[in-house]
Amino acid sequence: MSDFVSELMAQVKAKNPDQPEFHQAVLEVAESLSLVYERHPEYRSAKILERIIEPERVIMFRVPWLDDQGEIQINRGYRIEMNSAIGPYKGGLRFHPSVNLGILKFLAFEQVFKNSLTTLPMGGGKGGSDFDPKGKSDNEVMRFCQSFMTELFRHIGPNTDVPAGDIGVGGREIGYLFGQYKRLRNEFTGVLTGKGLNWGGSLIRPEATGYGSVYFAAEMLATRGETFEGKTCLVSGSGNVAQYTVEKLLDLGAKVVTLSDSSGYIYDEEGITREKLDFVMELKNLRRGRIKEYAEEFKSAVYTPADPTLGYNPLWDHKADCAFPSATQNEINGKDAENLLKNGVYLVSEGANMPSTLDAVKIFLDNKILYAPGKAANAGGVAVSGLEMSQNSIRLQWTREEVDNRLRQIMQSIHKTCVDTAEAYGTPGNYVNGANIGGFLKVANAMMDQGVV
Repeated sequence: MSDFVSELMAQVKAKNPDQPEFHQAVLEVAESLSLVYERHPEYRSAKILERIIEPERVIMFRVPWLDDQGEIQINRGYRIEMNSAIGPYKGGLRFHPSVNLGILKFLAFEQVFKNSLTTLPMGGGKGGSDFDPKGKSDNEVMRFCQSFMTELFRHIGPNTDVPAGDIGVGGREIGYLFGQYKRLRNEFTGVLTGKGLNWGGSLIRPEATGYGSVYFAAEMLATRGETFEGKTCLVSGSGNVAQYTVEKLLDLGAKVVTLSDSSGYIYDEEGITREKLDFVMELKNLRRGRIKEYAEEFKSAVYTPADPTLGYNPLWDHKADCAFPSATQNEINGKDAENLLKNGVYLVSEGANMPSTLDAVKIFLDNKILYAPGKAANAGGVAVSGLEMSQNSIRLQWTREEVDNRLRQIMQSIHKTCVDTAEAYGTPGNYVNGANIGGFLKVANAMMDQGVV
């Protein structure tokens, strides 16, 4: 590790103790940027990366709400406004018990580079709460969202900060949040993305992250003259990203054999068909059930409960060609990476944010497989959020085909940026360096133009 990186990481850890995910995200980017600083010392003397690491604003607040029993509950709300050099802050809201300051800072930091790669004028931000929507009634979720927005509304706006959904924040939650914002501000503006289609939302937005991850992977395969036809794929998760990853893989002729949730995973050797995917969507989106029910419904599937004592995830220990981690951060460790390679996987496209540990990433890069980091591969979601903002600004709604074509073009553009940048900086085929450097340069140049702010 270069002196610059080791000194920087010592400072980051001293100023941000007990935030391991944030440290991990910064380290990965800093190692890539060592290549840039050799050629562009002006970025180092202007302390561009140090400024990107420090959020422009951190908002933390109390969220009191009444449950259905009339009991007062108290959660903690956050919004990290990380960097606005190229546009308004843009990034999701996550409602999950694991949410804390460190996780949101890592997500906001990643978002800065991801949004830059989309070619759209969006800065980076992230937010959320340790509230858990699972097991709550619609009325409880509504009361929580209204209380959350009663504080958040004063910090956001269509030209300031435009939140979206993330884990635990789907169409229901966005609806309640938007309704309260409209009520408090007495205005109808595109302040949230992921809205309902009949009140300002965009077609393809629910599908965008999953579709985009597959489009990016298809571009990687094309560099080797291959397609998805006949490929066997492992997908983790069973939420929005995983569902539409499976849908697009089926469109392109692949076979998908796994899905998971926090309780465990299913392996269906016969493959997840469209009929089976419809069952998963109904199970997860409407009944909010557990993936175990898939194996009860379809006898070709085997369900394996999660076992945190194993030290690896058996989902990644099946014969396959491609893997799409689409659940959460750090779900693939070094042992999982070794299992993937042992079982023939040579393409990994990250639908989730930072799902691979640093050990796993090193193994992928050392073995020169086709590995797409989340900030490139899963940028489709925020890209279509940006397209939703554009449609809101011009008071028009584009067709499904138009949005899908724009999404595919954006993912092709991100892929080209990663390939060209990696090559320009002497590491051909290294999508990690390509994504980190490609995303950094646009933000860095904007910051240089705008002075010390």
